[in-house]
Amino acid sequence: MDDSHIVSTFELKEDLDFFRGHYPGHPIMPGVLMCEAVFQTAGIFMSAQQKPELKDEKGETPILTKITNARFRRMALPGESLTIEVRPVESQGPFHMMKGKVKNKEGGLIMNVDFTITLK
Repeated sequence: MDDSHIVSTFELKEDLDFFRGHYPGHPIMPGVLMCEAVFQTAGIFMSAQQKPELKDEKGETPILTKITNARFRRMALPGESLTIEVRPVESQGPFHMMKGKVKNKEGGLIMNVDFTITLK
């Protein structure tokens, strides 16, 4: 992580619970969970970017306020290693527009999404 982006990873172990029901006999990672991984990565980034002199004891909580342009390019399969990257695009007052993407280990794009977070 630096001031311009954050990168996280997620190992899709074959025994993860969501693989059992999504889809039986042909397991894939649900798209909503890929989005959630992006949003949680953004939350870590936003929390780390808070200026210490502006924080109270608890700091502010990153809240997802808008999702646009979610595009799923291919499936995320058991055994894959995902790389999640989030970059801020623009801030307007308390709203922070961001872009996120998920790639596989080989660098193939799995999904991308634009979204907005605010700090409350």
